[in-house]
Amino acid sequence: MQPIVPIHYFLIVAAALFSIGLAVMITKRNAIAVLIGVELILNAVNLNLVAFSQYDPLRLEGQLFALFVMVVAAAESAVALAIILKVYRHYQTTDLDKISSMKK
Repeated sequence: MQPIVPIHYFLIVAAALFSIGLAVMITKRNAIAVLIGVELILNAVNLNLVAFSQYDPLRLEGQLFALFVMVVAAAESAVALAIILKVYRHYQTTDLDKISSMKK
């Protein structure tokens, strides 16, 4: 059975998501914005996994890996937001450049 939507459409959207996430991670200095960039990159990976598994109908590895990545991303978001909250309470900022005394 041939999929309705060609795979290159999925790959273009995933590449755009990955590029936007990478640009956000590089340009933004806010910790929460960097976390959003990481989440965009993880969503691009999930889209690729599901798109490629669409062409292998007898196996579900792509969907299972995507589910695993979603669970890991949720745990990573919870831990990262807890760390950001603690850093904000101590330094009163979420700007990554202004938090320099953590290096000592």
